[in-house]
Amino acid sequence: MWKYRTPGIPDELFQRAEEIPMTKEEIRALTISKARLKTGDNVIDVGCGTGSLTVEASIQVTPGGKVYAIDREKKAIDLTQQNLDNFGFKNAVQLIHGEATMVLGSLPAADAILIGSGGEHLTEIINLASMKLKPEGRVVINAILLETIYAATKELAKAGFKDIEATQISVAKGRWTQKGTMMISRNPIMIISATK
Repeated sequence: MWKYRTPGIPDELFQRAEEIPMTKEEIRALTISKARLKTGDNVIDVGCGTGSLTVEASIQVTPGGKVYAIDREKKAIDLTQQNLDNFGFKNAVQLIHGEATMVLGSLPAADAILIGSGGEHLTEIINLASMKLKPEGRVVINAILLETIYAATKELAKAGFKDIEATQISVAKGRWTQKGTMMISRNPIMIISATK
């Protein structure tokens, strides 16, 4: 279905559900770039949603690597499974239905951990990520709330991460109308990345 290794699969190729969040293609491309993935890496995707980042990470780490996709919503896990089946990556991924704070400790050491905001458990997830990441491993957090951005950068520094970086991304996509092209803005996203 997707024959390229470059990230940024078009959004319309993913199965979606209104109530399950999906990281959009431009944000996925930058998130994967900030994670600095390579073939054979182990990746943990916390809050996998539709599985769009799980699929993108799988492309980068296979063969030989593995992605562990976690979500507390059963519908998100089911949707991620559908997308993995569609893209042919079901063998490269282990899906985990549950709270990240309860399952992160049992997973193998990771080269990168991708966090979809972290919600009310962000501090605990960052601390678990710090213990779970290999030396020089990367953590990448996507956030839309200012409070999440503040909490994430503060907690990453407190946990001893280095090279902490926050990048704000604003994307506008063209929509064609009868009179011409209209640019539709999406919510700005902050991508926070750091190295263990």
